[in-house]
Amino acid sequence: MEIITGGVTAAEGFLAACTAAGIKYQNRVDMAMVYSKVPCKCAGTFTSNIVKAAPVLWDKNIVEKSAFAQAVVVNAGIANACTGAEGLSYCADTAKAAGECLGIPADAVFVASTGVIGKQLPIERIVAGTKAMAPQLAATTEAGTAASKAIMTTDTENKEIAVTFTVGGKKATLGGMSKGSGMIHPNMCTMLAFLTTDLAICKELLQEALLEDIKDTYNMISVDGDTSTNDTVLLFANGLAGNAEITEKNADYEEFKRALHTVNEFLAKRMAADGEGATKLFEVKVIHAADKAQAVTIAKSVACSSLVKAMVYGNDANWGRVLCAMGYSGAQFNPEAVDLYIESEVGKLQLAANGLAADYSEELATKIFSAREVTAVADLKMGDASATAWGCDLTYDYVKINADYRS
Repeated sequence: MEIITGGVTAAEGFLAACTAAGIKYQNRVDMAMVYSKVPCKCAGTFTSNIVKAAPVLWDKNIVEKSAFAQAVVVNAGIANACTGAEGLSYCADTAKAAGECLGIPADAVFVASTGVIGKQLPIERIVAGTKAMAPQLAATTEAGTAASKAIMTTDTENKEIAVTFTVGGKKATLGGMSKGSGMIHPNMCTMLAFLTTDLAICKELLQEALLEDIKDTYNMISVDGDTSTNDTVLLFANGLAGNAEITEKNADYEEFKRALHTVNEFLAKRMAADGEGATKLFEVKVIHAADKAQAVTIAKSVACSSLVKAMVYGNDANWGRVLCAMGYSGAQFNPEAVDLYIESEVGKLQLAANGLAADYSEELATKIFSAREVTAVADLKMGDASATAWGCDLTYDYVKINADYRS
């Protein structure tokens, strides 16, 4: 497997386009389209929030009932959430417009939205933007990158990646793009992500691979503890790599899963690092846990702690906050056996041994925390299981961004 330049257009047969529709933002692109030249097997996973945006309801229906899918239309600025029957009808209108332009059925077109909750879409602009993008579709790397920028809201950078891998003697490619900076919490894919591959694989295994992998990637990130109404991950597979279709869990399936994990983990970490107002990526590793569930629970609790996140922002080795967050996670462990460490490109330092303060340099701890990416390690000394969660620091800018988000 090799990481290559590109994103959603890296795989054979996928094209992308974007446009400035004036949905909310002025003088910037705010709509994107991704299209496959041929029908795709598709998988998807969606928010666990009871309040589900209209695009989530539309897309879930396509994943469950449509014979195939071939395109997705995405807008930034307005979420089309809490918009009732009118909002759902706008999904149909968007899909119909795309279908007519592309010559495919409306139920082969996914839609996705991100932005302010509770506002109706300016559907005339959405339809016009959809029609404007279709003739501009291109398979270039630049087109994919532009699409990844078009779907940003409070993101400060676009997020895309592509990898190649070999299955059945054929080279396959998997690319992806995502957006997410706020309303990010580990609970069934908290953001938007669109993945494209030219692999030939049956829908059942495509869906199973996606559902399995999000547990250790998107579901392990958190920025602010808020699970969005619009969280969506869509995975398209058009089969143009020419491999024999994967229909069983063999070596080719495992190689695809490795590629999928590489892409998902990269996108997940980039979203955590780009949390609203964040200055650094904060990684939490729990090692030597009794089982995976225990490790996951504790890692998430530490990564989500506001006090820990503020501590990371202040470069303050106040390790008691980490142990405290572990303690209220609900997982059972012996606090008097826990060792705590911090590490970054600067070095590694033990802060606690067997639940008590270790003899460490505060000056070195501050230097380690000052790096762009910081890791906290909790050793439970109970078994062989482990888990990793990703978050970011909590800064003044997070409050500023969200205090006037609608304006």
